[in-house]
Amino acid sequence: MSPVSISLGVKLPHTGTVDPLSIPDRARSLEAAGFDSLWVSDHVVMPMTIESYYPFAEDGRAPWTGDIPYVEAVVTLAVAAAATDRVRLGTAVLVLPQRNPVLLAKQVASLDSVSGGRIELGIGAGWLQEEFDALDSPFEERGRRMEEWIAVLRDFWTGRPAAREGIYPLADGLVQLPVPPHPVPLLVGGHTKAAFRRAGSLGDGWLAQQAVPALDVSHLATEIEAVRAHAVKVGRDPADLRFVLRLVESTGQEATIARELADLHAIGVDEVIVDASLDGDPRPVHDTLRAATT
Repeated sequence: MSPVSISLGVKLPHTGTVDPLSIPDRARSLEAAGFDSLWVSDHVVMPMTIESYYPFAEDGRAPWTGDIPYVEAVVTLAVAAAATDRVRLGTAVLVLPQRNPVLLAKQVASLDSVSGGRIELGIGAGWLQEEFDALDSPFEERGRRMEEWIAVLRDFWTGRPAAREGIYPLADGLVQLPVPPHPVPLLVGGHTKAAFRRAGSLGDGWLAQQAVPALDVSHLATEIEAVRAHAVKVGRDPADLRFVLRLVESTGQEATIARELADLHAIGVDEVIVDASLDGDPRPVHDTLRAATT
C-alpha cells in the first residue's frame, strides 16, 4: 500500500476552560508529539444568547452560549510562535471582514518574521451578526470586504502597496515593513457557493469543516471539485490549491479518523486538523494518526 501523504494538524487549546498560562507548554507539547501544525480559532466578542444562523448545525443553532473565554487568535499565535521551533501556525478560521486589513497585514507579517515563515491563515466571511455589530463592521458587506481584504493583505505583504480605490481606499507612497519571509497562504473557509468560488479563484486553497460523527467523504469530494472548477474558470491551476479539513468533535476519535485518512487523501485532502484532549499526553493521538500515513 502506498503511503498516505497527508499532514497532521491539531487545534491548540486556547478557548473555554483552558488556563491561558498553559498555552506555551501546550504548544511545546503538541510540537514534541510530532504534529505538523497548530491552529487557533477566532471570536472577538459574542452575545450571551446567539440568534444568528449557525451554518455548521442542521438546525442552524449554535450549540453554546457566548460566555466562553477565547484568548485572541493573533495573540495566541504569537505565544505559540515564541514557544515552538518547527510547526506551522495557522487560524481555522479568522473572520477576515471584521478586522482592519492594514493592521492585520502588519500583525501577520510580524508574526511570520518572528516565527521564521511559519504562518498561514484560514479566513472566513463570518456568520455571527452580533459580533460584526459589536465591532462596527457591516454584516451585509462581509462578502465584498472579504474579497477586497484578500487583495489588501497581499498588496501590503509586498512592502509597498499601490494606491487603490474601493471600500478601503489607500493613498500612494505607503510602506509597511517587514515583508513576510514567505508567501503567507490564505485558505478560504466555508461551505457556501460563494466560499467555493473565493477559494478557487482568490485563495491559496480551501479550509473545510466537518464533525467526525457525520463525516461524509463523498460530499466533501463534490465540494473540493467545486473549488477546483472555480480555479479552472479563472485560469488557475487547481493543482496549486491546498485542501485542509478541520475535524470537530474529534477528541478521542483518532482511531476513527485514521481509518478515513486514505479516502480523504484520495479525494485531495492535504491536511487534517484534529482536537487533542486537554489532559494527558498528546503523543498517542498523533502516533495513531501518523501510523495510518506510513
